[in-house]
Amino acid sequence: MPEMVHDDGGIGPSGDRRALWQEEPAARRRMADPVRTAAVRAVIIAALTLVQAMVAFFCTMAGAWFAFPAVLSTVASTVVATWAVLDVWVTRQVWVQRNGVRSQPSSTARRLRRERRQARREARKARRRPPRVGGAAA
Repeated sequence: MPEMVHDDGGIGPSGDRRALWQEEPAARRRMADPVRTAAVRAVIIAALTLVQAMVAFFCTMAGAWFAFPAVLSTVASTVVATWAVLDVWVTRQVWVQRNGVRSQPSSTARRLRRERRQARREARKARRRPPRVGGAAA
């Protein structure tokens, strides 16, 4: 029986070497630039808000003087973070509305369209008058 090494890209069951890294196509297309920018901004703001909330919590537990201003600024940051997340959603909706979604028909749709076109052609051929046999036009 051949030697088998699995996870390190070694020798496979047939004795040949497998690649350690194998490229796979992306599952989804890339986000539009304005949407991606808004999403990055929202993630950064949300992360800073979480850090600020932790600071407020620990200052409150320690009884530090900074607890009250930290809690107030955390509340304000939560409002800003919510606004940033809504901005991502609105930006995406606006981008889709302006640029549309470019979809390609599936093979099933193409096949059905091809069949309908062929049926229309055959119907047109059947409706045409048969050509006159012999003789000149009167």
